[in-house]
Amino acid sequence: MLKWVKWIAAVLGVAIVVLAGVLLFNTFRYGPPPIPASDPITVEVDVDQATAQLSRAIQFKTVSTKPDHPDFDAFLSFLETTYPAVHGATERVILDQKTPLYRWQGSNPELKPVLLAAHYDVVPVAPWNLDKWVYEPYAGTIADGFVWGRGTLDNKGALIAMLSAAESMITAGFTPERTIYFSFGGDEEVGGKGAISVANHLKEQGVLLEWSLDEGSFVLDKIIPGLSEPVASINLSEKGYVTVTLIARADGGHSSMPPRVTAVGRLARAVDRVQTNPMPGGLTGVSAEFFDALGRHFSFGQRVVFANRWLFDPLLEGILSGAPSTDAMLRTTTAPTMLSGSTKENVLATEARAVINFRIHPRDNIDSVVEHVRTIIDDDEIEIVADRDNGGDASPVSSSTAPGYLDVEASIRAVFGPLAAVPGLTIAATDARHYAKASENTYRINPFMITGDDLVRFHGLNERLSIENLERGIGFYVALIQKQ
Repeated sequence: MLKWVKWIAAVLGVAIVVLAGVLLFNTFRYGPPPIPASDPITVEVDVDQATAQLSRAIQFKTVSTKPDHPDFDAFLSFLETTYPAVHGATERVILDQKTPLYRWQGSNPELKPVLLAAHYDVVPVAPWNLDKWVYEPYAGTIADGFVWGRGTLDNKGALIAMLSAAESMITAGFTPERTIYFSFGGDEEVGGKGAISVANHLKEQGVLLEWSLDEGSFVLDKIIPGLSEPVASINLSEKGYVTVTLIARADGGHSSMPPRVTAVGRLARAVDRVQTNPMPGGLTGVSAEFFDALGRHFSFGQRVVFANRWLFDPLLEGILSGAPSTDAMLRTTTAPTMLSGSTKENVLATEARAVINFRIHPRDNIDSVVEHVRTIIDDDEIEIVADRDNGGDASPVSSSTAPGYLDVEASIRAVFGPLAAVPGLTIAATDARHYAKASENTYRINPFMITGDDLVRFHGLNERLSIENLERGIGFYVALIQKQ
């Protein structure tokens, strides 16, 4: 018996040594890839002038909910007078929702064109929060090394950087080999009908873009836990969107004589089932590509887990599912957002409704979301209504090895230096999903570096863009345009 115990112990010992060896071997091989050399870019643009132009751009109250506001037309006139070289060298059409599309003809018509995009509409500023703004949100104040105001980060900063780069290059006599389009959405914050009209216009003209680039991510500085170096997330796709309404009906009556299950109770049970049973996730597809690229930049101990996913996948997925930001990268998210029932506290509801918003991962679609909800609720008395007219599946996943991706990556590094660049997934909605319908590949990143402090400024209080970031953004677009 003792002999057998020793033999088993010896076998286990050898197995542990072999396992440890495999884990270490995989981890040593799983390091950051060599970073291709990128020549630093020299910005020859007047940054003070660009700063003043961004300040002026912020002063136009192009709020999405007021498309007929005269500031929309005034903003387009401002662009025309501020960037005369761009308007002289391009053809411009104004499409739906006051969305301008510029065409800068390249010297080689055999090359497929590309599109650079931004949007100039902004979300409203809540009047009850005005006293919490350090500077008036539409004043475009320049102070403390920043331009302050609604739209600086989202998304007029990118628009001004783009046009400042193009204006400088055209003035210097530059002509791209490849035709370049510029599109500036006028209603991105409320659905992007302008971007839809751009995609339709291009398709009607027989134009298939080599790639398009829009907002969707940033260079993230100390935002990802455990990583001290900045990470440029160049997003390959964005999630889809669908809102599902659950409806429970009953006879109603007086609250003093309720049935055992009311319409509200039946609805609450359904919402709880949907929320506590999210759609299956996992490290597959674009999610796997993101975390595989990102994991190589962690410390050696953390890389052991990422390098040996064949063993640690359940552990890794459990950890990532524990935080809303990383959980959203793994799966279609479920967010109950609105509830309605009776109009009075002592009246039983004859109808109760719950609204649930889903952001759809590329592995899923609207049909699979609705089927999941139906299966999980398992209650024929609940009506399920999906708002398909105002939703859509995730956009196609673009290539992270195509020339367009490599050009964006190299241009980011030309400005920010040899940082980590990874392919990612946009978890919200942008105009890029519409441009993708006219593009071979579509990428999403703003060429600005943000910290955790900036995250609450998007659609929030005290939005601002540093002058240093504006200069970086101009440099990025110069480097990118030079490659075309």
